[in-house]
Amino acid sequence: MDINMQRVSPLWESLPGREVQPAGDTRNAGAAFADIFHSLIDNVRETEDDVAKTEYLLSTGQLDNPAALNIALYKAEVATQLFVQVREKALSAYSELNRISL
Repeated sequence: MDINMQRVSPLWESLPGREVQPAGDTRNAGAAFADIFHSLIDNVRETEDDVAKTEYLLSTGQLDNPAALNIALYKAEVATQLFVQVREKALSAYSELNRISL
């Protein structure tokens, strides 16, 4: 059984043209967050497209390995869960910042 494994790298390392900002540097913090959020959205779209293609291949009899559909469904589920969790954390942080009185 040949399984292709890939090393999981931090999300900010995979963004094009992005370097890790020093802790005190907040110049592009909003842009970095927007890039990460867009990356998550693109990931969800790509995995959903992959599920649709795999379902089509299975329904037309062109898919040799029916387990590929389960794998694609699992990847889409994990991508969606990650997106929802990041969104919830962002909303929680935003509401926490709104409660701070200056």
